[in-house]
Amino acid sequence: MGEKKVSLPAKLINGGVAGLVGVTCVFPIDLAKTRLQNQQGIQVYKGMFDCLAKTVRSEGYFGCYRGAAVNLTLVTPEKAIKLAANDVFRQKLSKDGHLPLWGEVLAGCGAGTCQVVVTTPMEMLKIQLQDAGRLASRRPMPTSAQAAAPDPAASFVAQPTRPQRPSATGITVELLKTRGLAGLYKGAGATLMRDVPFSMIYFPLFANLNALGRESTGSPADVQAQAPFWQSFVAGCSAGSVAAVAVTPLDVIKTRLQTLQKGEGEDTYRGIFDCTRRIMRREGPSAFLKGATCRALVIAPLFGIAQVVYFLGVGEAVLGLLG
Repeated sequence: MGEKKVSLPAKLINGGVAGLVGVTCVFPIDLAKTRLQNQQGIQVYKGMFDCLAKTVRSEGYFGCYRGAAVNLTLVTPEKAIKLAANDVFRQKLSKDGHLPLWGEVLAGCGAGTCQVVVTTPMEMLKIQLQDAGRLASRRPMPTSAQAAAPDPAASFVAQPTRPQRPSATGITVELLKTRGLAGLYKGAGATLMRDVPFSMIYFPLFANLNALGRESTGSPADVQAQAPFWQSFVAGCSAGSVAAVAVTPLDVIKTRLQTLQKGEGEDTYRGIFDCTRRIMRREGPSAFLKGATCRALVIAPLFGIAQVVYFLGVGEAVLGLLG
């Protein structure tokens, strides 16, 4: 990552820029992941490529970016909180320039806990927007007999009008009006259950992969700063993929709990344990790995892009211009 230590403000800028670039690049795959995880009973999509192809065919290219505006708006504060918290926890838990494995895991746990403040409402809104197209595709199309119905009521029902698409603002207002602030934090427990283990796996794994082949002299930040770019890039992609796949079952539960609108015949859930039990009973254990490939393909590039941004020193350049 270069031969110099990176200041915390520069890290925050780098994290924000990496988040914006990464979300723009991989958001269609994330949309496919959400739709695949929400499928129950009728299988509208056979896989990631089938989902993307059908989305483009029915909603156009930009249909693959439903909900991206929410992510692009909130990803910068999310990454800033996550990176800053991990940095602070690692410094506090280091002793004589050494951070033991339990300290790395604990720092990741703290970072994952802190980021949930932003992640939960961001995911809540994003999932409703992403899944709207899947729900629309499950609605029955009017028959020719219905379309030719003479009476006004039947004609009204038969009109093949496209359902109004939800907006992030509309969903936010409705949730605040009907459920208060707690409505935006529906599924916060499930989000914690996913993000804390993810960070506990990712940060220690990345730090150790990034430090391979070098002596552990000096502070952990110094050791990380000595890594060549290619090693940091591979470490980021590898650690991100492993952590993403490992917590996929928890992500499936979170996605199901946060989805407000269900298709006909689809289950609704009362909580984490009820969701786990119903999925296992009705769909089997394989359902907990829905979207695992998509998650790996989303997370690996996100962290790889982050390493590119760090290597280019975008945050340092911005601070230099402002200074």
